[in-house]
Amino acid sequence: MAMYPVQAAPEVHREWVTTAFTVEGSRIVRNLGLVRGIIVRSRSVVGNVGAGLQRLFGGNITLYTEMCEHAREDAFRIMLQHAAALGANGVIGVRYDATEVAPGATEVLCYGTAVVLQAAS
Repeated sequence: MAMYPVQAAPEVHREWVTTAFTVEGSRIVRNLGLVRGIIVRSRSVVGNVGAGLQRLFGGNITLYTEMCEHAREDAFRIMLQHAAALGANGVIGVRYDATEVAPGATEVLCYGTAVVLQAAS
């Protein structure tokens, strides 16, 4: 179940989602304010054992890398849903933050400013 109802139109265009505060070739018509996506993830006991084994050999701990990538993608998707619910078609100033909220549980936050962009003519 989505946290924010997604409007059919307008749709947030991924090419108009950026860490910058402008989108080349477009202009900001409306600033709709802060939007965010938050997810809290933890690795299962089995996953922790597998990651512990990977730690013994050093290098990239792929189980944790995959978990982090999935958490970031989920937080990003939720942020886009929040922006769409406000009527945005873009998000500028996108940032990520992560915090350990409990041992083994990490919050991932994706946030930015929802905007309505119009292609420059």
